[in-house]
Amino acid sequence: MDRQVEYVLRTVEERGVRFVRLWFTDVLGQLKSFAISPAELEGAFEDGMQFDGSAIDGFSRIQESDVLARPDASTFEILPWDPKGETSARIFCDLTTLAGEPFAGDPRQVLRRNLDVARAKGYSFFVAPEVEFFYFKDNDPTKPLEPLDSGSYFDLTTADVSSDLRRRTIHHLEALGIPVEYSFHEDSPSQHEIDLRHTDALTMADNVMTLRLVVKETALSQGVHATFMPKPLGNVQGSGMHTHLSLFEGDANAFHDPGEPYLLSKTGQAFVAGLLHHAAEITAVTNQLVNSYKRLIVGTEAPSSITWARNHRSALVRVPETRVGKEDAVRIEYRSPDPAMNPYLAYSLLLAAGLKGITEGYQLPDEATSYLDLSPREQAKSEVQDLPQSLSEALDAMERSELVRETLGDHIFEWFLRNKRAEWSDYKSQVTPFELSRYLPTW
Repeated sequence: MDRQVEYVLRTVEERGVRFVRLWFTDVLGQLKSFAISPAELEGAFEDGMQFDGSAIDGFSRIQESDVLARPDASTFEILPWDPKGETSARIFCDLTTLAGEPFAGDPRQVLRRNLDVARAKGYSFFVAPEVEFFYFKDNDPTKPLEPLDSGSYFDLTTADVSSDLRRRTIHHLEALGIPVEYSFHEDSPSQHEIDLRHTDALTMADNVMTLRLVVKETALSQGVHATFMPKPLGNVQGSGMHTHLSLFEGDANAFHDPGEPYLLSKTGQAFVAGLLHHAAEITAVTNQLVNSYKRLIVGTEAPSSITWARNHRSALVRVPETRVGKEDAVRIEYRSPDPAMNPYLAYSLLLAAGLKGITEGYQLPDEATSYLDLSPREQAKSEVQDLPQSLSEALDAMERSELVRETLGDHIFEWFLRNKRAEWSDYKSQVTPFELSRYLPTW
């Protein structure tokens, strides 16, 4: 028996675990789960747990409905909350067909496959996200949203509900083995940020899924609603998930070269060029909601154009300066993603776009600092390409992309487009309060 499996089985028995929750995600990044008893766990490790995938959007067609959930023993953790006094644990699963092949509709398997591609080229891929979110007193869409605090960027608030919730959340994350690098109050009222310490992309995707649940569960336990909706409030900054990317060859940082400008190696330059070249194509996945595009507007810190810079925070890609003595820690920051994305698919596409830049030898364009300092009107006259301005535009760019189709696979590529086209169609049919207040009195 595998040592990790043996450890899990022993821990379940010693800790008196009553339920083991098997976790996986659908194509949109919604966490799914079913519980098994400890008596079923050894069998789950050996043979997987069969379930009807057709019941979950994006997983399978009716004629191929059955799939297997195979627990990944390395992801076992005891859940730090037990509201009913029963100890529970969770394990992430990989989904396979009944024949044991990776299931094409499983986002976790998509990321595994793309990491294998990188590994075959000699690379390992690490990420570190900065996750922003809001707290509100409830989630009733018929009433105005009521923030819990009026703090701003880095404010040291008193012992209010928000700061206490963030503290509890961090304790839960650390109990689940997820290291937190920073946490603080963000720019907008009742907006907060938790930055996770960098790790390999698959572990981080699992950690992001866990973080979203922990934030919501911790808030709910105090009668508060937490949301990762990118733009819940008008006239303030929305929530992003700026993502720091690192590529390694063995133990060496592939992005570092002391002989190159900004210490960014030729490999790093090509990786950035790949991200820029394919940015429009991958935006439907990094920003998958209609609401996402109300954050990506000119005049805010969120990027609206396909540019790179070192210090300008409105650039899509940033190459942050390194600290003295840490010059070899060069990394890349991709700033358009928001916290509603599916991390498995988004990380797959960021990696694929960067690797495409390396293998095809893409040339890094000039730094766009001067462009980013122009007024919105002056920017509109430039030749710099904009990010998609709506979900519809993003889907058009995605649909034309061979890179996205190859990275995600036909199954997820086609289902994602169908689902999001339907979302856009539903949105277009709505009459909003803005339209009523602007047009009804006059027209």
